[in-house]
Amino acid sequence: MIIRADDISEYAAVTKVIQHYIDGARTGKGAEMSHAFHNDATIFGYVGPDPFFGPIQGLYDWNDKNGPAKDIQSRITHIDIVGTVANVRLESDNWTGHRFTDFFNLLKVDGQWKIMNKVFHLHA
Repeated sequence: MIIRADDISEYAAVTKVIQHYIDGARTGKGAEMSHAFHNDATIFGYVGPDPFFGPIQGLYDWNDKNGPAKDIQSRITHIDIVGTVANVRLESDNWTGHRFTDFFNLLKVDGQWKIMNKVFHLHA
């Protein structure tokens, strides 16, 4: 499969995947967020000095426990697509008082973009 970087529909499709993530944060429902991720996705980052590493289910559990982020403000600041891989940078502020920078690596699997990995920075 060949995907041209100038194919605007691919950018729209990647943006739609990231919107599932944002919607899951806004509602506080990991199940909504899970539509964006591959079943084998992983997450890596730090919450203070503590590592937050492992299967993506940890994010869903944290999101369910954290609750809705009704006032979250998120903006995609970068999308890079090469063939069947993509990278997205997302800035989110006021996720129940937290500010995050997220980097997502996506893969086009069976014709659908899925987040394979999330690496994040929690701002002080």
